[in-house]
Amino acid sequence: MESVGKKRSRPRRAFTPEFKAEIVELCQRGDRTVRQVARDFDLTETAVRSWVKQAELDAGTRTDGLASDERAELARLRAENRRLQQDVDILKRATAFFARQTR
Repeated sequence: MESVGKKRSRPRRAFTPEFKAEIVELCQRGDRTVRQVARDFDLTETAVRSWVKQAELDAGTRTDGLASDERAELARLRAENRRLQQDVDILKRATAFFARQTR
């Protein structure tokens, strides 16, 4: 009997925006499927599909997600919100500390 083992995960790779744009263009041209493009460039089909989806969102041809600029703004606002929450927590602790000191 063959032993059924876990498939080794490949190391995380980073790709330039130019490379992603080329891959998206190849997929949108229509001569090859997403699966073929992914196989030809040793990419995961899921990654290629997400790049195509993001490109379509950025172009405005899809409306079921956030465009890149909206994603960036959301990330910035979340970071700012996190920082402001930390400031509020510090002020609450300082207020409690000084209230105890005056008693």
